[in-house]
Amino acid sequence: MSAHLFFEERLKTPIGVMLVLTDAQGRLRAVDWDDHESRMHKLLGRQYGKDAVALRPATAASEAGRSLEAYFCGYLEAIDRVPVATGGTAFQRQVWAALRGIPAGSHVNYGQLAQAIGRSEAVRAVGAANGANPIGIVVPCHRVIGANAALTGYGGGLHRKRWLLEHEGAAGFAPA
Repeated sequence: MSAHLFFEERLKTPIGVMLVLTDAQGRLRAVDWDDHESRMHKLLGRQYGKDAVALRPATAASEAGRSLEAYFCGYLEAIDRVPVATGGTAFQRQVWAALRGIPAGSHVNYGQLAQAIGRSEAVRAVGAANGANPIGIVVPCHRVIGANAALTGYGGGLHRKRWLLEHEGAAGFAPA
């Protein structure tokens, strides 16, 4: 028997169908795009163990799902208080907590994020933790750009990262 039961919703957004996984307590556990579903399952396997997650269709829209829909309709702050729960290492969770402190319309580079958690020497590790984030958008890894202001490394595709940053009114990033 699986140790974790998650409920799956599929939301239509302007940039594709989004998968939203919540647990029985309504906490957001994972978000990804349907064309990257295998990546999401791989991340969940790394965090919770192989075959440790069972998925069931959600019977109703979750708070997380409603908040994401509001975000895509322009209510950017709707995702700020979505309850989340993640696996991951202590370091990854530290990086992900720092990501939640980056407001919509802003962005930082990997070095700035490393400094924000008091680990300025760990820029590459911060990048790896950013890439292992299972809760994109709500834990806004798309708000991290390269030191040269280039759009880099977004698991859902750079076209989505650009759209998300523009949707939030961010400026000052270079073309992908």
